[in-house]
Amino acid sequence: MLRSQRIFGIAAFTLALALAGAAWIAAAEPEKPATADSKGWKKLFDAKSLEGWKSSGFHGSGKVQVKDGAIVLEVGKPMTGITYSRGDFPKMDYEVFLEAKKLTGDDFFCTTTFPVADSFCSLVVGGWGGQVVGLSSINGADASENETTTSKEFKRDQWYRIRIRVSQKLIEAWIDDDKVIDVATEDRKFSTRIECRVCQPFGIATYATTGAVRDIRVRKLSEEDKNAINRKKPLAER
Repeated sequence: MLRSQRIFGIAAFTLALALAGAAWIAAAEPEKPATADSKGWKKLFDAKSLEGWKSSGFHGSGKVQVKDGAIVLEVGKPMTGITYSRGDFPKMDYEVFLEAKKLTGDDFFCTTTFPVADSFCSLVVGGWGGQVVGLSSINGADASENETTTSKEFKRDQWYRIRIRVSQKLIEAWIDDDKVIDVATEDRKFSTRIECRVCQPFGIATYATTGAVRDIRVRKLSEEDKNAINRKKPLAER
């Protein structure tokens, strides 16, 4: 009896060590962005038509058309854009996913405007001559001059995966596997540049550039997602 108790105790201790090790490894691994294959995503684009979308109506807008399963935003003078028109886009606790590529030009090719509660903000991708990434605007400061400003090279005719997550605590964004935005919402005022207001509540725009977007999806954050976010600190505070 004592021998079986001892064997059982050793087995339980070994299992506990294994579980603790697995937990430590999971905590140590960098966060991996979800993909559009995860559960709970709602498609916003059917890859065949502009149903649910409208041209944003920029003065000097280029042509908007569906081609080869993507929405092509042809070069504008200077901007071209599309705006989601169904009226059911969430305001908070959601994430949106899309793929985008630059076809011609040297400026932003998929600047994405999205809700932040009752306000709006834009993720600039490749602005100010082709490399600037950041949020426009935070406390009135553009993507080129606030704490989210970063730089990334974007190749032509290459698809990039864009994911934006908006929660009560944070705005986060990824380009492919790189986290490019991690900013707290507290004590910050979010807004869009006046040019992008026609993309509200959710829309995508290009500037003097032809871009293409596809696989546009959105999902509401689960309670598990929100709890995990609430346990995190913004990147600037880590």
